[in-house]
This record gives sequence, structure tokens and C-alpha cells, in this order.
Amino acid sequence: MGQPKRKQSKQRSRKRRGAVTFALPQLAKDPQDGTRFRAHRINPANGMYRGRQVLDVEV
Repeated sequence: MGQPKRKQSKQRSRKRRGAVTFALPQLAKDPQDGTRFRAHRINPANGMYRGRQVLDVEV
């Protein structure tokens, strides 16, 4: 396996790591009431998941 000929500078390493940023979570829109929630999870506003009532939520 090849070996680096020179030491990689701190600036170069930090530039590479700085390019990786946190992304906001993708939100899905509920077709019934239009609220936004994380995809593939229960909607905390009304307790629905894939068209079924899964959780009892008091409104």
C-alpha cells in the first residue's frame, strides 16, 4: 500500500472536514391536515402512520 510522501497539513485536513455539514431532516407533508413531520415515522400532531391511527393524541 502506498505511503504519503509528505505530512498532510492541518489546514488541508480541516478544509476536508469542513465540507461535511449537517443537513436538515427531510420533512413529509401529511395529506389530511398538512402538518410537517419526519418521513417514515408517526406524525406527532395526529398520531397517524401510513393512513392508520397508531397513537392516541389529545388535541
